[in-house]
Amino acid sequence: MTEVLIERHPETPLSAADAADIIESGNDCRAIHRLAWNGSFLSSDGQQMICHLTSPDVESVRIALRKASKPMPADVWACSVHDSAGLTREELARANVLASFRFQGPAEPEELEAILGFGSICLSNQRARVLRSFIGSDRRRVICLCSAADAESVRIALRDSKPPVDRIWAFRQFNS
Repeated sequence: MTEVLIERHPETPLSAADAADIIESGNDCRAIHRLAWNGSFLSSDGQQMICHLTSPDVESVRIALRKASKPMPADVWACSVHDSAGLTREELARANVLASFRFQGPAEPEELEAILGFGSICLSNQRARVLRSFIGSDRRRVICLCSAADAESVRIALRDSKPPVDRIWAFRQFNS
């Protein structure tokens, strides 16, 4: 099975009810295409939504999205999932800030290593913790789920990170 992220880009901001409807409306299609929904993250401004699925392959997710009752622009990509040591379900449920990194070409192993262990001192100074990271199979994208007081704490902690962070936003989780 393949871990897949869907980065949705709605034309108008989504509410929590909109996100719940999107998730619920996909149940039949997920069953048909053997997709397992692992959770979704809606930005606090409703401008971004990320869904994490496990699927036989990326194309199954793309086919399911074409049949969606509420289609919207989306990026779909395979990834690997990396959890912080000893991560519990309760800790993961407290994730509230997303940090995203993008690369023009495939990231070098040392760049990925820097992200996975990024700013541990800076993050701890800001009382923020990276809980889970998703690394694109093509090594061009990394998304980290963090637990922090707020998005600004993560911004401060990562302001000088190498590689530089692409975007940081607070989110609301939707889980099964």
